[in-house]
Amino acid sequence: MTVMTTNSVIDAKDTDARDAERDAFAGHRTDDARRTNNDPRQKQGRQNQQPRRDKRDVHGWVVLDKPIGMTSTQAVAVLKRLFQAKRAGHAGTLDPLASGGLPIALGEATKTVPFVMDGRKRYRFTVCWGEERDTDDTEGRPVRTSESRPTADSIRELLPRFTGVIEQIPPQYSAIKVQGERAYDLARDGETVELKPRPVEIHELTLVEHGDNGQSVFEAECGKGTYVRALARDMGRILGCFGHICALRRTLVGPFTERDMIPLEQLEALCNRAASGEGSLADALLPVETALDDIPALAVTRADAARLHRGQAVLLRGRDAPNTSGTVYVTVAGRLLALAEIGNGELIPKRVFNLNGLTAGPARNHESN
Repeated sequence: MTVMTTNSVIDAKDTDARDAERDAFAGHRTDDARRTNNDPRQKQGRQNQQPRRDKRDVHGWVVLDKPIGMTSTQAVAVLKRLFQAKRAGHAGTLDPLASGGLPIALGEATKTVPFVMDGRKRYRFTVCWGEERDTDDTEGRPVRTSESRPTADSIRELLPRFTGVIEQIPPQYSAIKVQGERAYDLARDGETVELKPRPVEIHELTLVEHGDNGQSVFEAECGKGTYVRALARDMGRILGCFGHICALRRTLVGPFTERDMIPLEQLEALCNRAASGEGSLADALLPVETALDDIPALAVTRADAARLHRGQAVLLRGRDAPNTSGTVYVTVAGRLLALAEIGNGELIPKRVFNLNGLTAGPARNHESN
């Protein structure tokens, strides 16, 4: 098992643009707007409106099979609304033109987001040869073209150069900040964005299909910070034929695989059934600790759990004391309690979980074991 440090453990940011817009509007009502409250038509409209649903505590992971065309922020807002959740955040942006796994953390699961973001990702993607675009995908405008097309053998010979730790220049249209501004905002304003190369790790890159239609299908497993669009761009330049991504699907994020993914339509249907008392949204949740699969677990007594819950360290004594160091996740009576650090014979709590509220149902708990 891998022990990870707690330096990267942070809370995910809450994202709900609709709530923000509504609150901002409510805070700027004019006197004229208030006077219209006496209008019978306004009263009738208010009576027809559905009451605002209260937010609630929901804790766990939902791995959305994100549809093409939806941004990651929009996906978080949709799930937050479906679950009426107080807090939500995603574990790694997925481009609007991409589909596949977008792990979304609800409630206390947001405390485990960095462990998923630091995990491996697997993608299946298609490269269209003969044209490089400024966004490195189909959304952009062509900037370089070529009549030549690569052979399957020439592509396979190239792949070792893109395996292992490599230097990669991120796409101009990326979320990387340049002097406080997002690179894609600067690029859209017509500015030339000079991004520095950065090391990324490609664990595996495979040519899956190569046809006569000027397209090739690849699978890649890579580490944090890798841009698949940049892979297509750089391979096309070396092959001398140029290229860009024309299809992209994420099939793995950390511990989450395609088996865990739930289409949006299925989630909405489950939400409707739950509203009518025919099911529970808990059936769509994976336990918070699913994100901690690579971290050792440590069970403690209820007395020690009480100390940890108060933020106090616990001495590790006796022959059953763990002889390891680093980060562990702590359980009491089989229930997740805290993320803690073992050092100098002590168990020091770093993140304490409060899982009161809606959590994963028995079926999803069983699946995660």
